[in-house]
Amino acid sequence: MSTVAAALENAALEDAALENSAPAGAGLEIAESGDVTVLVIAEVLKPEDEAVLAELAREGRPAIVVLNKADLAGSGPGGPVATAHRRASRLQKPAGVPVVPMVALLALASTRTLPPHLVDALCLLAGEPADLTSADAFVAGSHRVQRTVRTELLERLDRFGIAHTTLAMSRGAQLEAVPGLLRGLSEVDRVVAAIDAAAAPVRYRRVRWALAELRAVGGPAVGRFLSADATVIAVMAAAVDVVEAEGLTVDPGDDRNAHLCRARRWRHYRDGPVNALHRSCGDAIVRGSLRLLGAAGSRG
Repeated sequence: MSTVAAALENAALEDAALENSAPAGAGLEIAESGDVTVLVIAEVLKPEDEAVLAELAREGRPAIVVLNKADLAGSGPGGPVATAHRRASRLQKPAGVPVVPMVALLALASTRTLPPHLVDALCLLAGEPADLTSADAFVAGSHRVQRTVRTELLERLDRFGIAHTTLAMSRGAQLEAVPGLLRGLSEVDRVVAAIDAAAAPVRYRRVRWALAELRAVGGPAVGRFLSADATVIAVMAAAVDVVEAEGLTVDPGDDRNAHLCRARRWRHYRDGPVNALHRSCGDAIVRGSLRLLGAAGSRG
């Protein structure tokens, strides 16, 4: 669990730094009590895991399941990570929440600079492959890379990471590409996306609560803020996140016809057999689309 938490937090910090956002890491913060509960499992859902998920469901708290150590899921079509994805699909129904595979060790490694002696070892292994049939074979086998260094590589990358990194390097990949390779192999971006989707209803409800608090305060300045285009469209964006997290699609078109069709479609959706949250989201999308339609008309 600690490796998964550290990997997710470091990935968020890295993304925030790349986007020059402030504060760094905003959007994903690992805490004992957060917007989304991340349950980490290995291989199967245990009875205690199912009990935790059932309690979260009763409390209405969003959650996802991370199937960690996807690199050890076994052989199968497409390799171990593909096998882990198939296992995650089978677990999704009993879990009742999204189940996402992950290789937390590689996600963590992708955010940390390898020391020079490990880089040298990987370069040597790329040209002179070692026996990676097992961890013991890799460490005990005869090779120019010292055994202590091979042990350290296993602790950092495990066999899966070593094999893919050295293969890529043998095919001409530069050292600068290794962090991106490890991040892709780790599936951490899928986990972050699943957390973001699970948190969408929480964010939307928080926005609505904040607006309700402002209405209670009242006053001309508050009224202007609440009725401003930017505010209406921001609420619409939060609502779009909610419905898209459920697998629905909102047309992102930015012309008059797209705004009008979107307003009509989501008015029909809002008036259909949906729960209160989705009815509110549909209403927010209609309102935002009509506001965008009016703005497009004034420009035209």
